[in-house]
Amino acid sequence: MHSLPLVPVSEIKQRLQDFQQTLQQMKLDGALITQNIDIYYLSGTMQNGVLYVPKSGDPCLYVKKSVTRAEFEASIPVEEMGRMKELGDKIRNHFGEVKRLGIEMDVLPYGLAQRYLSMFPGAEAVDVSFALRLQRAVKSSYELEQLREAARRVHEIVVSLPEMIRLGMSEVELAAQIEYKLRVQGNISLYRMRGYNQELALGMVASGMAAATPTYFDGPAGGLGLTTASPQGSGHKTFTSGEPILVDISTVVEGYIIDQTRMAVVGEMDDDLQQAYEITRSILREIEQMGRPGVSWESLYLKAVEMADQAGLKEHFMGYGKDQAKFLGHGVGLELDELPVLARGFSQELVEGMVIAIEPKFTFPGRGVVGIENTYLVTTQGLQSLTTAPEEIVKIEA
Repeated sequence: MHSLPLVPVSEIKQRLQDFQQTLQQMKLDGALITQNIDIYYLSGTMQNGVLYVPKSGDPCLYVKKSVTRAEFEASIPVEEMGRMKELGDKIRNHFGEVKRLGIEMDVLPYGLAQRYLSMFPGAEAVDVSFALRLQRAVKSSYELEQLREAARRVHEIVVSLPEMIRLGMSEVELAAQIEYKLRVQGNISLYRMRGYNQELALGMVASGMAAATPTYFDGPAGGLGLTTASPQGSGHKTFTSGEPILVDISTVVEGYIIDQTRMAVVGEMDDDLQQAYEITRSILREIEQMGRPGVSWESLYLKAVEMADQAGLKEHFMGYGKDQAKFLGHGVGLELDELPVLARGFSQELVEGMVIAIEPKFTFPGRGVVGIENTYLVTTQGLQSLTTAPEEIVKIEA
């Protein structure tokens, strides 16, 4: 039908096998998957429909549109959905009665949830979202291949920053140049997020006081943005000499997102800001050694907070004042905010194969944000960086 690369059949088969083991452990008859990323992860296509996964046997993807494309792309059986009020009967006739049904309670809107559950009279709804996200947190060799290619592309951006940045240019102009370079390489420019009302374009290319301006986005940097309708990220502010330029960018390869931050400056940065940046690198080095299978997610965050406190910068860590973000890192993959979450209260343990973006940063109101971010693979030897761009501050002659 078309020449786009498909998700390997073996990949989908293993994912379904692992998910069905989870359904059996949770004593569920099946799960109704409705969110596009989860459907894609378990089927290989992102066509409009719902996926029913029984606790054993073949699943079925019921598609509104396009059935033709879904049949070509998916590695599982596909059927036309037909009338939604008949879908419940169709599923029960195929798979049998459903007494305990898994649904994605973290993302499924309440109204839709009611409609779907009405198709299974008397069934108990059970949240499978965290379990499925935990499975997705551990990446296969195929997934790591996509992430490494994405990392190569953002590496190239960092290397070319000296050619792009100039005194007096605007943040949005730099962001647009980066977007262009990534776009022509195949970036889909969709940075999908699971968090409710969380949105992102490219990442965060912002400078000086604009970068330190707080916003609704759950991260250490804000950015003025271009409008109050999108009050974050790059704006029309221009670069001046000596202020930190934050280049926190992502790109997407076959749906997989890499996340990386590097710093730039026109001229020289103030000594205290330079020192704060070196502390963020020291935090990364410590976390790289700590981050092994069996270590709790929250312990990495608490260690970073301890190091920031020892440096006298705790009040600036991951934001400032009431606008501090309460995490150190987040999983990345098909979504930008995957598990694990390196934050207080997450006592779950790291597992070999998890992929995490770790981003220690310091925010100085009125002056800027300094910090670094790498995306890591959890290995038995510690965290292995997938992002490889030089960590030194990119300095542009004034």
